[in-house]
Formats: sequence, C-alpha cells, structure tokens
Amino acid sequence: MSKTKDTSAASHPIPSYLNPDHIGPWGIYLQQVDRVTPYLGPLARWVETLKRPKRILVVDVPIELDDGTIAHYEGYRVQHNLSRGPGKGGVRFHQDVTLSEVMALSAWMSIKNAAVNVPYGGAKGGVRVDPRTLSRAELERLTRRYTSEIGMMIGPSKDIPAPDVNTNGQIMAWMMDTYSMNVGATSTGVVTGKPVDLGGSLGRIEATGRGVFTVGMEAAKLSGLNIQGAKLAVQGFGNVGGTAAKLFADAGALVVAVQDHTGSIHNAKGLDVNALLEHVAAKGGVGGFGGAQSIDNADFWGVNCDILIPAALEGQITKDNAGKIKAKLVIEGANGPTTPEADDILNDKGVLVLPDVIANAGGVTVSYFEWVQDFSSFFWTEDEINARLVRIMQEAFAGVWAVAQEHKVTLRTATFIVACKRILHAREMRGLYP
Repeated sequence: MSKTKDTSAASHPIPSYLNPDHIGPWGIYLQQVDRVTPYLGPLARWVETLKRPKRILVVDVPIELDDGTIAHYEGYRVQHNLSRGPGKGGVRFHQDVTLSEVMALSAWMSIKNAAVNVPYGGAKGGVRVDPRTLSRAELERLTRRYTSEIGMMIGPSKDIPAPDVNTNGQIMAWMMDTYSMNVGATSTGVVTGKPVDLGGSLGRIEATGRGVFTVGMEAAKLSGLNIQGAKLAVQGFGNVGGTAAKLFADAGALVVAVQDHTGSIHNAKGLDVNALLEHVAAKGGVGGFGGAQSIDNADFWGVNCDILIPAALEGQITKDNAGKIKAKLVIEGANGPTTPEADDILNDKGVLVLPDVIANAGGVTVSYFEWVQDFSSFFWTEDEINARLVRIMQEAFAGVWAVAQEHKVTLRTATFIVACKRILHAREMRGLYP
C-alpha cells in the first residue's frame, strides 16, 4: 500500500524517532503552532521551544501474568515544557497509544495549563495495553511497574500524573502508593485524581464535564444560542460526556444522540439522561438502551442538533465527516478530537468550535486544587471547589473570546495565542541555562 506524505512535516525538522511520512497527532499540534506564530510578536523568536518536547522517556514494563507467563508493554512519559511550573498531565492505558500521541497530548497540556493560567507545564504518559484483557491483579502489577519505571521523572514538584483514558482513582492510588514506597514517605501530591480518602479532591471526577458545560454556557450566551430546548449530541459517555450531558439536560437542553464504543443511539424527542447513565454504569456502554433507537455510527455525525460534544478520543472529526455536522456549537470534551482540515471546514460553515485546550481544562484546574490541598493538608468543600472552578473557567474563556474578537481568529487560535505568549514569556524571562 502506498504511503501518503504528511504535509505537516514539510516545514519542520522531524525527530529521528518519528516517521516523517506519518507523524501522527504530533503533526496536528505542529500545524496549530504554525497558525499562532504570526500573532506572537517578539516572542516568536522562541517559538521553536514549543516544537520540541523537553524530555521523553520510553520504558519497558514487564509483568508476570496470572498464568505465570511474562508479558512486556511499552510505556511513555513525555514532559513537553516546564517553563511555567512542574509537568502536569494524565496517564492513559490503551492498546493504540503511540509516542506521537503522547507527545501531542503533553503539548496540548502545556497550552491548556497556560490558557487557564495554572502554574504547570505540560506532560503526559501512556502504556500500550488494552486493560480489558488484564485481571485486576495484573492491572495493579502493570501500574506499579510503570510507576517505578518513570519514577525518576515524576514527583510533587517535578511532574504530577492524573487519570486519563482507561485510568481512574484506583490506578492513581496504586501510583501514589508505589511512588511513596520507593521514596520512603507518603507523598499524596505525586498524582491527582486520587480517591478522596487518599488526599483526592471533591468534585474532581465531574470537573472536566463541568468545565465543558461552563464554557459551553458562556459561548451560548455570547453567540445568542438559547440552551432551553437546544438539541445536544454527545460522543463518549464517561466522566466527561456523561457529566456534561447531565448538566446541559438539567439546564433545559435535550440530549438527542449519544455514541460510544458500544454503538450509537438517537431519540429526536430527547433521551432520559439519568436512565442512560444508569444503563451505562450497569452495561458498560450505551448500546442496547431501551429509550432510543440504534443508528449507524457514521450517521451519528449528521444528526440534527444544535450542540455537539466530542468527548471520546482524538481525531474523530475529520475532513470526511465535518461537512455532515449540523451543530452550531462544537465543544471539545476530548483531547484533539478535530483535525486541522475539519477545523477549517467547520469554520467555513460558521460553526463555533470551543477547543479542547480551553473547553476540557476543568479537569486540570481541579487537579491543581487537589495538589494545593495536598500540600497544605487542608481540604475545601465541594461547593467551594465548584465555585472556584466556574470562576476560573469563565475568566479564562472571556480572555480567549476577547483575543478571538480582536484578531478575528478562531477560538482555537485565540487560545493558542494566549497560552503560547504566557509560555514563551516565561521562557524568555528565565533565559537559557547555562
């Protein structure tokens, strides 16, 4: 089969460990940096900083399976930029994780943290594994071995992992315990997204979805979209998509379509979101839900709706399906769900896209709150946390919106302008050592 050259590589020196013909998600990030460069002014002299991760670790993760055989898995931890503070970013367990993907996700974390102005740099981790094939004991051994292998890179003041795709509070608990055993002292601040009983924060599980809802409401107000009766389609119905759907439904929107790994469902009169959440908790996905009809996965993108929330994996909205989308507002709950080509198609159609680097920053914002609480050993109420989250998200979105209006650019480019200026200003003030 012939290979198509990835044009995003054309103007960039590609590191030897990536395939220049197929750079993957890192190529999308490079295109986004190119689009923002003309707006950086004198700081543009530092822009190459953004195109190179500061540090990359690739590790072998061997574990003994329950049947006595030894299995090896490939693990990564990437620190993209630490100019504004310690690294911060999730860990995903997925069979299709690649180094390019983790690099891109770490870079988007740099942008996201700077966009909401929390004092972190960007980082990300991953292991190439399908966790559904592992027993609980095997999953624990994998988590602990991976944590030990990346142990020299992480720490409460160095790099703080968090949950991401297929990881959760239990995984974070094992990571925290493993790191603590290795350093000889309990270190609750080494990860966020932990169970509350181990120093986790109230409101953390719902935080990303609440952030999606918060910026969505702000954008709806500014663009004249009435949420009452607005039709909503959601891809992915986990913590992010499920929480956002419930909050929008509570605000008067109708959730008319949902897609996840078990299929796509549709009900033009609106789904019972609470019943669907119970179904997903019991069955593991939306497939087979009685209050809707099943539709083809490809037809999901053409559903009649006002708001679309892609909250699954990256690269879901492409040049092939962007033209079908009828929504007026796209709110990116997932990381990197829209390709640059699709971005342009949606922009030409007049669709307002709220980019991941601001829309799903609620999770890292409450992770920041958790980290602060762990350092002080003083914990806030859930109402305090939610109020602080909403205030930070509203202020960050207002700043991005103003920049978009000033420069007449998309909200994605505006978010990159705000974030890249903050990162590169910190880089410039710190200078180069030695």
